[in-house]
Amino acid sequence: MLVKWIRCTVTDPRGFEQGQRKWAGLRGESGFQGQGGGWSRMRPGVVHLFSFWESRVLYDSFMALSHDRLATAQAGTYRDTRVRLFTHRFDVKTGFQPRFAEADRVRVAHCRVREERAEHFALMQEKVWNPAMAGSPGMVRGIFAEAPGPEFLILSMWQSAAERAKYRTERIERLSLRAQLEADVADLDGDIVDLEPGWTVVPAARP
Repeated sequence: MLVKWIRCTVTDPRGFEQGQRKWAGLRGESGFQGQGGGWSRMRPGVVHLFSFWESRVLYDSFMALSHDRLATAQAGTYRDTRVRLFTHRFDVKTGFQPRFAEADRVRVAHCRVREERAEHFALMQEKVWNPAMAGSPGMVRGIFAEAPGPEFLILSMWQSAAERAKYRTERIERLSLRAQLEADVADLDGDIVDLEPGWTVVPAARP
């Protein structure tokens, strides 16, 4: 599975919102598996969007044939766009599906990892971080994905009330020490995203 992460700063919220709903046109695209996103809780005016594709080949075909037509409706409503592509490595909680309906919030972590520590970082994600998140009430599902660099994207979907109560800063600090996070990671960028239900796109049902 290919994971596309888009981050941008919105300059025309109303126009952006209207344009975002045009992305419902993704439903019929071959290889499309789901899209969702929302507003950053930490950076005013910043939006994060996440889309999922069956393969890089089908994604590239969409970009060549249909992307610009759908994107036209949002032209001029945002700036400072950053787009990154990652490949699924494993689930954070078993049975990941690119669905956003049961979640209110997404936590996103983008990690640039020291090359000689990349496999250790992935192992600690699997052995330390995944069990901690999977066992937290309110954690719905998540995905661990990678790109050359090496860099990694960790997405986890949460029910917001439980997320606030159970996944506290002190716990994250303890897990970081156990996983030797500082030794592995050269740069870490994170955010919390309040999902906008109207931006969610699910693929069309196949006959």
